[in-house]
Amino acid sequence: MNGISCSINAPNGLYDISGVEVGQHFYWQIGGFQVHAQVLITSWVVIAILLGSALIDVRNPQTIPTAGQNFFEYVLEFIRDVSKTQIGEEYGPWVPFIGTMFLFIFVSNWSGALLPWKIIQLPHGELAAPTNDINTTVALALLTSVAYFYAGLSKKGLGYFSKYIQPTPILLPINILEDFTKPLSLSFRLFGNILADELVVVVLVSLVPSVVPIPVMFLGLFTSGIQALIFATLAAAYIGESMEGHH
Repeated sequence: MNGISCSINAPNGLYDISGVEVGQHFYWQIGGFQVHAQVLITSWVVIAILLGSALIDVRNPQTIPTAGQNFFEYVLEFIRDVSKTQIGEEYGPWVPFIGTMFLFIFVSNWSGALLPWKIIQLPHGELAAPTNDINTTVALALLTSVAYFYAGLSKKGLGYFSKYIQPTPILLPINILEDFTKPLSLSFRLFGNILADELVVVVLVSLVPSVVPIPVMFLGLFTSGIQALIFATLAAAYIGESMEGHH
């Protein structure tokens, strides 16, 4: 009887394990759906910062550019260079997408170090950088996947899928698997780096709260910018690859 009761309770135990969550989260109920409110709040703040900065600095371009106008012009030229290098001569339509990805990730990463999210009290959990949540990084990676599939199909039509049997049909499973690993690597690389950076700062502040964490915070700002550049560069490279049809 004990053996039978154990076998009956085993599935229930598995169901209990599957419902375990790491940390506490604050949810909203919107139209019958449960959404992660912490990510929405911080993402809206980042979007507001970007839109507000753009409206203030670029709304009325000056012949002698202001500091803000100079910054946005530099960012635009930088994104154009990255897009042209990775995509080729047909980079123009993709500059807004690559630029949006870069700026959103860049400001999100920096917000985790510069904005005092912790002072805002929530019923459950706490606020952090949007890219500190796996849901955000997976969403960005899936948008990139949709973009490079659209780029390939819009240029080559159904002939785009012939790449899966090149250079030989034997590589079909590997070529299909590659399209699944791209968003996985994009999302987990960004999430892991930002989460690790914030954890290191928190641990150091708790151990040595005076001077030591400051250089680590500056290093975190540098690596956060590098992660935004890596994501945008890889997104542009995947789009260029789908349009050219090479690996």
